[in-house]
Parts: sequence; structure tokens; C-alpha cells
Amino acid sequence: MILGGLSVGKIFMVLTFIGVPLSVIGTLMHWPTMILFIVYCVSIIALASYMGRATESLAIVAGPRVGGLLNATFGNAVELIISIFALKEGLVGVVLASLTGSVLGNLLLVAGLSFFIGGLKFKRQKFNVHDARHNSGLLMFAVIVAFVIPEVFSMEMNESKTLTLSIGISVILILLYLSALFFKLVTHRGVYQSEHGEAHHDEVPEWSKGKAIGVLLIATLAVAYISENLVHTFEYVAESFGWTELFIGVIIVAIVGNAAEHASAIVMAFKNKMDIAIEIAIGSTLQVAMFVAPVLVLISLFFTETMPLVFTLPELIAMVTSVLLMVVISNDGESNWFEGLTLLAAYFIMGIGFFLL
Repeated sequence: MILGGLSVGKIFMVLTFIGVPLSVIGTLMHWPTMILFIVYCVSIIALASYMGRATESLAIVAGPRVGGLLNATFGNAVELIISIFALKEGLVGVVLASLTGSVLGNLLLVAGLSFFIGGLKFKRQKFNVHDARHNSGLLMFAVIVAFVIPEVFSMEMNESKTLTLSIGISVILILLYLSALFFKLVTHRGVYQSEHGEAHHDEVPEWSKGKAIGVLLIATLAVAYISENLVHTFEYVAESFGWTELFIGVIIVAIVGNAAEHASAIVMAFKNKMDIAIEIAIGSTLQVAMFVAPVLVLISLFFTETMPLVFTLPELIAMVTSVLLMVVISNDGESNWFEGLTLLAAYFIMGIGFFLL
């Protein structure tokens, strides 16, 4: 993942080789919590850049759909790991907020920056309109149907019934997500080919397939270790800055947890590979809503505090409006810098709202 020469890659390399050892040393020596919080966040973002570069190499070999899926999966792996440790600590509010933050971050911040930065270089950028419309339907289902229904029905239910409803919806979401992958990658693979020829066959991957997979595995293990320690700093940081659990989840955890795909999608847009950029931004949102959130509901059954799939009203309204905005903007299969700016404006409006809650 290189933008403007080797300098960006070198910066992340230095941050990784300094940040990861400092994370281990600081944890063992019980450094001040605020310093540890900063070191952990920087280390995770630096490691995420390596995950991004590895998945970009794999994307060149495997094609835009599989590449985008890989990027979204390993990007979301970071957040899934952070969320599991947060659930273990009983921080259900932080986990639900981070899921909200992922949806908002991917649809508004990542897609917004991709459209904006790509649009500054290219007047019009095109992407597969069939994929955009297919994703729109799934987004409407995953967020508006599957997230709103538990909220409405749970008003008339006790905690036990609400959890049962959440488990049922979670299983359905996972099955539909797996079916969607089967549809796109097996039964209808190649049926809706991009008209814009974005499969750059002449492009050489930065790393070999074996090296890319190796880097992904090592980076994911390192992220898992640092994430577990990061979770323990949330309470102190919240008290120090006067931040709420909601703000930490929606903004901080979501941005740190999704750093890999944030960077990758923007770089892809800058290179005019909009099919991959869109697949990362929207594909990641769908994966969070239809796979990560349901899996966390099921994993929470093994902890003392369970997590029903019920969000707060501000979280729910923010997610629904971001989905509707993205559907309207992306359904024509084209983007420009102004549409990107519109998505970013929506993200900052919601960010201010969550900060002040």
C-alpha cells in the first residue's frame, strides 16, 4: 500500500517495529495508562497498514471481489478481536457502539474519503453498478430490517425473550451473509462483470502470495495481543477526557479497529480502482452487520454478560440514515469529489452528536 513513494510504507514500518515492542514492554512494566492507550492505538494502526498491503497483494492475484472481501475480512478481524475482549470485560455498550461506528465509518468516512480523494484526481469515477445495487438491497436488509426489528419488538419483551429474538436474527443474518458470498463468488461469478476493465492484469503484487498470507497471520496475532490490553485502558481514558462509552465505541474503537480498510480503500480510489474501493467500504459494512455483529451476539452467550442485538435510538437512526444516503449516492455506479464531501459532512455531523451525548 504505497501512496507517494516508499515514505508512507517506511513510516508504518518504523511505527510497527517501535510500537509493538513498546506495547509489550509498557504492559509488563505497567506504564501510565494514557501512554499505553496511545502506544496501543498507534501500534494497531501500523499493523493494520501491513494487513492492508498484504491484502492488496492478494487482491492483484485474486481479483477485485475476492481482494475486497479479503481486505474487509482482515480489517474486521481487528475489530472482532477488540470486541471479544471488550465483551469479556462486560463492556457491551462499547461493543454495540463500535459496531455502529464501523457502519458509519465505512459508509460515510471510508467511502466519503475514497470518493473525495479519488474525485480530486479524476472528474468521474465509475464502479460496477450491478454490485452497487446488489449491495444496496443487502444494506437495507442488514441494517434497516435486522437492526430495527429487534429494537421495535424488544419494547414489548423481557430480557430473556429479547435475547432469544437476537439469537434467531443472528443465525439468519449469518446464513444470509454466507449465501451472499456463495452468490457473488460461485453461482454468479462473472455474470455481472465490471464494464470498466479494472482488472489490471499487468500489475505486479508487492509481495508473493505466501509472504502476504504470512504477514496477515503474524499481524493478526500481534493485533490480538495488543487489543486485549487496549480494552483495559478504555475506562481510564473515558474518565480522563470526559468521554462516554458511546463516543469511545462509535469513534475511537471504530477508527482504530478499521484502520486497515480505511487506508486501503482510499489508496484504491486514488489509483482509480473503484470496484475494489467500493467492495472494501460497502463489503466491510455488510460483513460487520451480517457476520461480525451476529457472531458477537452468539459469543456473548459464553460470557457473564450477554449482548442482545438492540442498539440505542441515536445509534439506530445514525446507521439507518447513513445506509439511505449511501444507497442514493452509489446506485448510479458513479462517484465524484462532491458526493464524497457529502458523505464526510454526514459523518462529522453524527460525530459531533455522539461527542455531545
